[in-house]
Amino acid sequence: MMTKVPRISEAEWEVMKIVWAQSPKTSMQIMEQLEERMSWKPTTVKTLVSRLVKKGVLGFHKEGKNYSYFPLLLEEECLQAESRSFLNRLYGGSLQPLLVSFLKEERLSKEDIKELRRLLDEKSGE
Repeated sequence: MMTKVPRISEAEWEVMKIVWAQSPKTSMQIMEQLEERMSWKPTTVKTLVSRLVKKGVLGFHKEGKNYSYFPLLLEEECLQAESRSFLNRLYGGSLQPLLVSFLKEERLSKEDIKELRRLLDEKSGE
């Protein structure tokens, strides 16, 4: 049985990418890494971290005055939940219109096509 995965905003995803890449991380370490690519104030990062803790996506250890944060959910779990949510919102849960749209619009390399064929063959054998 799969755990209910809460919705994560785009900004929260930025925080989670850092924590999934390597944890535990202090809020200062998270802020430093986000400063490299986002122009967020420390209060913004603290708010995002706090929301993720409340949602049950991040856990923490308190060490004196410092907190270190770690993921409570795997990145793959959150990606699967987000994919299902996207599919339901935009395509009524049906995968075929998404795939048709994708295949019509995207340029695929021979390697991409080979991998898609392999996946489809694997799926048809189930």
